[in-house]
Amino acid sequence: MTEKIEVGSVVTGKVTGIQPYGAFVAIDENTQGLVHISEVTHGFVKDINEHLKVGDEVSVKVLSIDEEAGKIGLSIRATQEAPAQTEAPKEKRAPRRRQAAAAFKQEEAPQGFNTLKDKLQEWIEQSQR
Repeated sequence: MTEKIEVGSVVTGKVTGIQPYGAFVAIDENTQGLVHISEVTHGFVKDINEHLKVGDEVSVKVLSIDEEAGKIGLSIRATQEAPAQTEAPKEKRAPRRRQAAAAFKQEEAPQGFNTLKDKLQEWIEQSQR
């Protein structure tokens, strides 16, 4: 690894490869890191190919350096300003629906099922016949 690259620094690199899980970015001739798909841009990325192509020059922030494994974690998203939250005003939002609680009285037997107490009496009568 190289000593000049530090966690938190922002550098320019070139996309050298794209996989479904992220993009490999060459920081210099000897150093390459991975931009995980979740670090490509703000928001959900379904297909990384819609955002990056091999050969693209990108600005990346160094998130982590693992000297032993020889891996560098990079982020394009960290170099971009987060989009403003466009939340709908409360009066325009659809109201949340609550699930209605089952409302029945204890004295009433639930429809379709006999209670054990009722069945027990019925079984006693059947056994005495």
